[in-house]
Amino acid sequence: MEPVGPANGSAGAPSQDGEAAVAGADDDRSAEAARYSERLLNEGHERAEGDRCPICYLYIGFPIGDHSKMNVCCMKRVCKGCALAAQQRGIYDRCPFCRTPHPTDEAFGLAMIRKRVDKGDVEAIYHLGEKYYYGGLGLSKDVTRAIELWTEAAELGSVDAHYDLGIVYYNGEGVEEDEPRGIRHFQNAAIKGHVLSRHNLGVSQIHEGNCALAIQHWTISAKMGCEESLNSIKFMFMRGQATKAQYAEALRGYGDAMEEMKSPQREEAKRLGI
Repeated sequence: MEPVGPANGSAGAPSQDGEAAVAGADDDRSAEAARYSERLLNEGHERAEGDRCPICYLYIGFPIGDHSKMNVCCMKRVCKGCALAAQQRGIYDRCPFCRTPHPTDEAFGLAMIRKRVDKGDVEAIYHLGEKYYYGGLGLSKDVTRAIELWTEAAELGSVDAHYDLGIVYYNGEGVEEDEPRGIRHFQNAAIKGHVLSRHNLGVSQIHEGNCALAIQHWTISAKMGCEESLNSIKFMFMRGQATKAQYAEALRGYGDAMEEMKSPQREEAKRLGI
């Protein structure tokens, strides 16, 4: 019996229409990737709203954890300047934002977080993931559970969750390494103003040998107050891979961002070592 082949053309050979369809699909994907790359560079130039102190409404400095405190009662991150101002007004044992008494121990703090997680609070879901990842508030370290919580938080719009997922997948920390997946998480966060995700996109471009695109990403994040991005551009400038004008632009933008984050209360907290 003769083998049954395609209706048109020789056995196993793709038709011209099929080749054209594949080529067209490739062109569409390339065009879509180019549009997304352009959008990524044009959006996310303002920091995410979660980076603002909810009391003074100024952006919090980097590293954010060193310049603020997360209050698990309301999941609001308050800058140290406003925390100091609250203490000076006699509010020592309460959240400066919602005035709820601070938890007296780790178990109480964990219970507060879980209560908000049960209500679908995205910040609480993300924060609980952090506690599982690092092993905090009496929880044993559980990377798998942390990633589950971060994935849920990312689906609900948490840029911090996208960032942490980007880290674990890009570096293969606790999961199988998957750089493209990690980059997608960085992109999802960067386009919404997550500064460190933007910086990491610059790092990924350096690894791909694309210095020009890396500098574009780092300029954006330097202008939002990321010193690491500014130093990366400075390093590129010293190696002759960035121009003096590019470094000067990043330096001016970084300086402006730092000035906008200052307040008398924050300066006093810094002086007091708080």
